[in-house]
Amino acid sequence: MFDRTLDCARRMDRDDVLARFRTEFHIPKGPQGKDEIYFCGNSLGLQPRRTAEYVNEFLRDWAAMGVRGHFEGKNPWLPYHEFLTEGLASLAGAEPSEIVAMNSLTVNLHLMMVSFFRPTSSRFKILIEDHAFPSDTYAVDSHLRHHGLDSAKALVRISPRPGEELIRDEDLFNLIEREGSSLALILLPGVQYYTGQVLPMAEIVNRGHTVGAVVGFDLAHAMGNIVLNMHDWNADVAAWCSYKYLNSGAGSVAGCFIHERHVKNTALPRFAGWWGHNKSTRFQMGSEFQPIPTAEGWQLSNPPILSLAAIRASLDVFTKAGSMAVLRAKSEKLAGYLEYLLQAECGGHLDIITPADPTRRGCQLSLSLRSAGKDVHQRLETAGVVCDWREPNVIRIAPVPLYNTFDEVYRFVHLLKGLL
Repeated sequence: MFDRTLDCARRMDRDDVLARFRTEFHIPKGPQGKDEIYFCGNSLGLQPRRTAEYVNEFLRDWAAMGVRGHFEGKNPWLPYHEFLTEGLASLAGAEPSEIVAMNSLTVNLHLMMVSFFRPTSSRFKILIEDHAFPSDTYAVDSHLRHHGLDSAKALVRISPRPGEELIRDEDLFNLIEREGSSLALILLPGVQYYTGQVLPMAEIVNRGHTVGAVVGFDLAHAMGNIVLNMHDWNADVAAWCSYKYLNSGAGSVAGCFIHERHVKNTALPRFAGWWGHNKSTRFQMGSEFQPIPTAEGWQLSNPPILSLAAIRASLDVFTKAGSMAVLRAKSEKLAGYLEYLLQAECGGHLDIITPADPTRRGCQLSLSLRSAGKDVHQRLETAGVVCDWREPNVIRIAPVPLYNTFDEVYRFVHLLKGLL
């Protein structure tokens, strides 16, 4: 399929059915005003060109209508978050009733643990990964302490084996079985942020439920990156941010999934807010909380329309591009080509710590430099390549199918080869 020539890259770009979507995004300019090679969508996605149109629509309506904009105009603000539901549900593999755009990722994880981490004297532990993104660890630890539990006893961590980078499925499953009778919650990533490893979510749910635990996922690096089937996998809850592969802008509103078997259970404990109250009686300003019997029932405050407008712009690009399966086909080809060229041109200088199996990784390949240091990353940036560095020696490269090209992969690898 691949060879080491530039013609190979150009041929694949000519045949790429998604190539036209690059023009849907603003590509930052690097040295001499040329397009940067932007391989940092795993940290912050690029801005869709239609984002300004959607945001400006809100600003125009606000200027022209004031408070009436909640109910009037092309896209009234009162139900605005609902305009995102179908798009997010499609990407999450969920029913619309299971999805809501709200808050930030960590806030949503806190809200989910309020409802779904209900420790008892015998079932009180939370299972996370040892190298979890720090905010996940902070959130979990704070809930354990809130319940008066000692993290040293109640926090269970799954780690790679000594000398390895990836979590082995059998080790994870054995740990779930071993700790099963005391596990209250399993909270793991869909895609591990450092290595790019895709965890076997369906099997994690199955094994977690078998031992009686609630199972939730942090999908920050999974939404818009891999094919998800949260409903069919029977996951209890999940949360994600929207500024990585969903291209909504720094710090934009996050999203949440709550399985339909839970959303109608209005007796579930939760931190309540007025935007989660029954829509038909919300403005009667009653003092008794009546939760909406969908994921919307976990909302707290009316959402920020400026941020939702940016997310809607990006979701419309995803819709236009087709199914997540189409995006994944290009993603696997891009990552496979990147892997091929790295091994052919730079193999003696680095190790790819991301799984070799295309089904067990997303857009991202994490490159562990054997002898070179952070200066290589800095020189790549100077040369017009945007990627990121993770201590102690890893460069994360994420060619995104909506806006990256095979030609960019070719040029990046040869730049890196020259530096190494």
